[in-house]
Amino acid sequence: MIGGLFIYNHKGEVLISRVYRDDIGRNAVDAFRVNVIHARQQVRSPVTNIARTSFFHVKRSNIWLAAVTKQNVNAAMVFEFLYKMCDVMTAYFGKISEENIKNNFVLIYELLDEILDFGYPQNSETGALKTFITQQGIKGQVKTKEEQSQITSQVTGQIGWRREGIKYRRNELFLDVLESVNLLMSPQGQVLSAHVSGRVVMKSYLSGMPECKFGMNDKIVIDKQGKGGASDDPGKSDLGGGSGKQSIAIDDCTFHQCVRLSKFDSERSISFIPPDGEYELMRYRTTKDIILPFRVIPLVREVGRTKLEVKVVIKSNFKPSLLAQKIEVRIPTPLNTSGVQVICMKGKAKYKASENAIVWKIKRMAGMKESQISAEIELLPTNDKKKWARPPISMNFEVPFAPSGLKVRYLKVFESKLNYSDHDVIKWVRYIGRSGIYETRC
Repeated sequence: MIGGLFIYNHKGEVLISRVYRDDIGRNAVDAFRVNVIHARQQVRSPVTNIARTSFFHVKRSNIWLAAVTKQNVNAAMVFEFLYKMCDVMTAYFGKISEENIKNNFVLIYELLDEILDFGYPQNSETGALKTFITQQGIKGQVKTKEEQSQITSQVTGQIGWRREGIKYRRNELFLDVLESVNLLMSPQGQVLSAHVSGRVVMKSYLSGMPECKFGMNDKIVIDKQGKGGASDDPGKSDLGGGSGKQSIAIDDCTFHQCVRLSKFDSERSISFIPPDGEYELMRYRTTKDIILPFRVIPLVREVGRTKLEVKVVIKSNFKPSLLAQKIEVRIPTPLNTSGVQVICMKGKAKYKASENAIVWKIKRMAGMKESQISAEIELLPTNDKKKWARPPISMNFEVPFAPSGLKVRYLKVFESKLNYSDHDVIKWVRYIGRSGIYETRC
């Protein structure tokens, strides 16, 4: 599939080079350097075709990772591999930088030997790789036959993401529902587009080889139960403090490889044997019945050609017992602004000439409250007859609930071999909603 993999620094010098197919020559290295890294115009596309050769690249700080092929391959799979390679390198030696790559080049070649076989991605789970590739890139002490057989079964078996024999004094499970809400609203308050991108991130510190079962207020599951189906978790209340919505409609979702997809398709239950440590269990997206944490009401009035009066009101739309944090409102100003006078009821506001915007910051704000800012903008006379385009007002914030309305209904742990039950596991659930591109036209 992948013909070759090259890692470059910002000068175009090759730090790591591994060719898997005979149809990829050394000229491919120079082609990417000349046409992408040293290109006169910035190359925006992550896929570049040069002389019937496809280059797929990602950039991390000043390092370029490029996968090369002459075949018609699945582009999504190549990028998934490149991102996974970045995650593996980060897990082994931290930040991806030229110095770190040069210091660990033996380790990187050893990782590539395990992750790619004749250009086909194999096992890329960090937990599995760390059992037989040490951080220094040098094999440790000679392992016994029993330990070697465990490694072999882990790499080639069904559960490559978790090794056997893990033990903890205290069994704990941390679950974070992290959501990013995106909005574009008209000046009249009409929602033009809105969607939520969410992730369920887990940290598991569980002994043995447990099986976990995770349930949420998915609309399909709730509808099934409403028609007489038995509940997956009778008598158990929701975990954590999500919103009050009964069910949500998930448009699309992707899962970690540990999730049994057959069970999800048939029963809509998320059943899995968790990897050890931190991992992303699932990603999802919703577009219906989104809770918009804030409403921005703008009022812009032009006083002649040399003055603007701006008034912006923000209203919080969630429970009064909850607190939003890290609130920042960016109000754009014209390019010919000469001076700004600002009055705000709460927080601090400052005009930033370099960014052509008034930045209003509020540390925290309770639900069902409102605050406003007023500004007088002095403009320089200009010969430009074009009217000011009025860019949208953008907002950043963080709230302690899921704007999609997702709630964790239950989180169960089963371990048959070791002597502990679901009640012995300490579980933590947290909801965090953040702003993505949250804009209101003015």
